Amino acid sequence: MTATKEEIISKLRQDMIRWEGFRPPQPGTDNDLGLGPVAAAFQDGVFPTGAIHEFISNCPEDTAASGGFIAGLVQKLLGNGGACLWISYTRRIYPPALKLFGVDPDRVIFVDVPLQKDVLWVTEEALKCEGVATVICETKDLSFTESQRLQLAVEKSLVTGFVLRKDVKKVNTTACVTRWQIRPVRSQLRTGMPGVGHPRWQVELLKVRNGRPGNWTVEWKKQNFQTITAPQLTEEARRYA
Repeated sequence: MTATKEEIISKLRQDMIRWEGFRPPQPGTDNDLGLGPVAAAFQDGVFPTGAIHEFISNCPEDTAASGGFIAGLVQKLLGNGGACLWISYTRRIYPPALKLFGVDPDRVIFVDVPLQKDVLWVTEEALKCEGVATVICETKDLSFTESQRLQLAVEKSLVTGFVLRKDVKKVNTTACVTRWQIRPVRSQLRTGMPGVGHPRWQVELLKVRNGRPGNWTVEWKKQNFQTITAPQLTEEARRYA
């Protein structure tokens, strides 16, 4: 009887992990979205799809860096078909720039919402569409209740959602599976080539459900993420671990 109870509890735990977007890797498939060593922070090394990911930024430079990092993830998610919805009330992204990250702008539907207060409602409705591969939402405030509604929506549709929060002054608790902070890092110039190098970011995974937060320097090169430094826990990340 004891063994049976342990088996039931173990199965329930595995079911809960799958419901939260952490699915066991399938043989012959790319389950880390090209994140390499960063993927080790997730349960079974699998990037959580069918979940809500929160990105926080404090300035326009961080917002731009977050957008670039998200675009790299979107490129991988679109590999299985579907479309991407980019929802915002102040769209500043330059669509052709998405090609740098391997994303065809024709596969991105930009939804410009006149009022900021309607952005999250539009996002929730978009996340319910099972034919959509991913939804990106640009907003400022996100309460726990609002994030919970978004998470409940994707648990049914299995759509992957990204919430890019701009000008965040105070970080609050949300129901998102992960919380990231992306900052731009000076790129390394190529020998004999003037100008700038490949996009490079300081990637901080501040919290992750069923995983391990960390800090990496990541570069976008040859349509893939490349980790420059070994992961290490930051003081801020330790508080979320």
